[in-house]
Amino acid sequence: MSSSRPDHTPADDSDSDNDDMLAADDAQEVLDAADNDGDMAMDSDDDDGQDHELGDGDDDEDREEISLQNDSIAFFDHHKDSVFAIAQHPLYPNLVATGGSEGDADDAPGKGYVIDTSAAVSRRPVLPASYSSDPNASSAPQLTELAPMFAIDGHTDSINALAFTLPNGDFLVSAGMDGRLRAYTVAPSPATNQISFTFLAESQEVEEITWLAPCPSPLYPNTIAFGASDGSVWVLSLDASDPATPIQIIQTYFLHTASSTAGAWTPDGALLASVSEDASLHVFDVWGTAAAKSLVLDNGQTVVSLTDVDNRFAVEGGLYSVAIAPTGAFLAVGGAQGAIRVVSLPRLAQPAAAPPKANNSRAGGRRNAPQAEATSQAGTILASLNVQTDGIESLSFAPAPQTLLAAGSVDGSIAVFDSAKSFAVRRHVRHAHDGESVVKVAFVRSAAQPGASGWLLTSCGLDGAVKRWDLRGATASEHSTSLEVNGLVKEWKGHRGGGEGGGVLDFVQGETGERIVTAGDDSLVLVFEA
Repeated sequence: MSSSRPDHTPADDSDSDNDDMLAADDAQEVLDAADNDGDMAMDSDDDDGQDHELGDGDDDEDREEISLQNDSIAFFDHHKDSVFAIAQHPLYPNLVATGGSEGDADDAPGKGYVIDTSAAVSRRPVLPASYSSDPNASSAPQLTELAPMFAIDGHTDSINALAFTLPNGDFLVSAGMDGRLRAYTVAPSPATNQISFTFLAESQEVEEITWLAPCPSPLYPNTIAFGASDGSVWVLSLDASDPATPIQIIQTYFLHTASSTAGAWTPDGALLASVSEDASLHVFDVWGTAAAKSLVLDNGQTVVSLTDVDNRFAVEGGLYSVAIAPTGAFLAVGGAQGAIRVVSLPRLAQPAAAPPKANNSRAGGRRNAPQAEATSQAGTILASLNVQTDGIESLSFAPAPQTLLAAGSVDGSIAVFDSAKSFAVRRHVRHAHDGESVVKVAFVRSAAQPGASGWLLTSCGLDGAVKRWDLRGATASEHSTSLEVNGLVKEWKGHRGGGEGGGVLDFVQGETGERIVTAGDDSLVLVFEA
C-alpha cells in the first residue's frame, strides 16, 4: 500500500453481496457534536429532488462550480481542503472513510468522515409530456449529495492514511502527519440497519505517520502496520476487550535511515515489506514464520534487506511504492527516475507458480524467456526495469491467474509488464492522464464482466480524471499514442485538475470495480458508476 503524500509530489478493498444491505429511503444523519460516538444510521441521502452544485463545503453563497463535466452520480463536499486518504470497509463496501485537512494553514487540524455511498443512485428527473418538443428541457441526471455518518476528529495535522482492519473491518484506523494513530470500533447491527463508530484509543509513537497497511491473515486479525517519517516501521494489534491496553505494540523496526514511504503485506500476512527514501527495501519476518525455517538474515528481523550498497539495486532518489505478487513469490518496488526492481521472496509455503527468470534488461527481456526455478534464493533481483522516466508512484499486480504488473509514473504514463514473459512490456501508455502525474493504478480483482477478471485496470491522476483500461487482446505498440488502442474503455471526470489544487489523489473500487469513490485534491469526494 503506497503512502498518501499530502505534498502531491507528482506521487485492499474487498466487496461482498451486501451492497444493497441499506435502503436509500431510510437515510438519516446522526452526529454527536461532543464526541461523535454512538449509533450512526448506515444510510445517508439528500432526496429533495434538486440538482446540486458541487462546492467546497462552505455556505451555499460561497460555493463554486468546479467542473464543466461531471460524470459522478453523487458527491460529498464537507471537507474544507484536500482529501488525502480514502478507505473502504471489507464487508460493507458502501461504507467509505475519507480523511484530509481542515484548511490550508500549516497547522490546520486533520479531519475525516465516514459516508454511506449506498445512497448514491443515478436519478433522472421526471420529464413533462412535452419534453420532445421543448429544447430547453433537460434529462441530465441529478446528483445525490451524501451526508456524513460519522466525523473523525482528534488530529492536529492532516489525516494522510486510513484503513479498516482485516478480515472483518472491526476497527477503523486514522493516521496523520501529527504522528497520531486513532482507532475506532466499528459495530454493525443488521437488526437496526445501523453501524456504530466509537473512539477506542490513540497512540503516538512517532512525529509523522506516512502509510498504513492492515494485515490480511485471519490468524492475526485486527493487526495493522504503519511506517513513519523517521524510517521506523511498527506493527500494532487492536483489542477492544482489553481496556487497559486496547492498542498493543507487536513489533518495531528501525532499519531504514530515511522516511519509510510505502509498505505491503504478503497475501498470507506472514511477511511485511517496507521501502524508504534511502532506497532501501526490508522484508520483515513479523511472526517468526521464516525464523522457524532458518530463513532470516543475520539481523534476525528480515528475510530480505537490500540497499543502495548493492549497485544492482541502487535507485538514486529513493523508493516510493511497493506491491507483492498474488503468489507471494516476489515483489516489485518503484522509485525515482522510473526505476522498478523485482525481488524474489522466500518460500514459506509451496507457491502456486515459480517466479520469473532474473532479467536486467531495460524493456524487461525476451517474451519467451524461461521462468526461474522455484528454489530461487530470497532477495534475488529478478528484473530491473526503466521504461518510464520519472518517479513510480503506484504499483499493482493483477489477481491470479493473470501475470500482469502495472506501474503509474510522475511522467504521466502507465506501463504494464507481463511477469510470465520475464516482465516484457505489454503496454506503455505515455499520455495516460493528459501529461499529468499518474497517482494510483489498481487492478479490478473480480470483474462482473465475463472474461474480464484480472484484465481491468483503474487509474487516477492529477488531471482530475479516473480511467478504466481493458488489457485483453494483442499487445499495443509501444509507440502508439491512442488511448483506445492501449485499452481505454471508460473515463470519468468531475474533479478539478491540471495543476495546483486539483487532481484525484486516491480511490477505492470494491471487489468488482462497479462503483468508484474518489478522494480529490479539490476537497471533493465523488462517486462514479462503472
